[in-house]
Amino acid sequence: MLRVILPILMILTPLPALAWEAGRMGAICTLSDGSGNVVLTHDPSGPVYTITARRADPWPEAAIFGMTFLGQNGLTITTDRHLRAPDGLSITVTDRGFGNLLAGMRSNDTATLFAGPARMTVSLAGAAPAIAIFEACAPLPLS
Repeated sequence: MLRVILPILMILTPLPALAWEAGRMGAICTLSDGSGNVVLTHDPSGPVYTITARRADPWPEAAIFGMTFLGQNGLTITTDRHLRAPDGLSITVTDRGFGNLLAGMRSNDTATLFAGPARMTVSLAGAAPAIAIFEACAPLPLS
């Protein structure tokens, strides 16, 4: 009986939300939504920042990629300097600074990423501590 009930309970029990995580890949600082759908990187020696947004369905070709932040300090930022992966499943933006993007992430509840008619909304709940770690990430000392 337990063999039948336990799998059903596991299916019906909601999973906890994935948490934002800050870390490093070698010298590169990383920030992720926990699912890997939204990943930011920062090379502090550059400085160069990237954000990559991945979807199950391809992002359409679009002249503008942007993010709308909803919460205490609503904000929309856009760019025409994005690159769509050949398979269309991800879009990446590279820049020398992400001040507005990080401020929007730190002080709002959700972010909706968009390109053309395609939308992807991510929760920013609990993201502020990981964002602070990401922002404080410094170059590794030379050995």
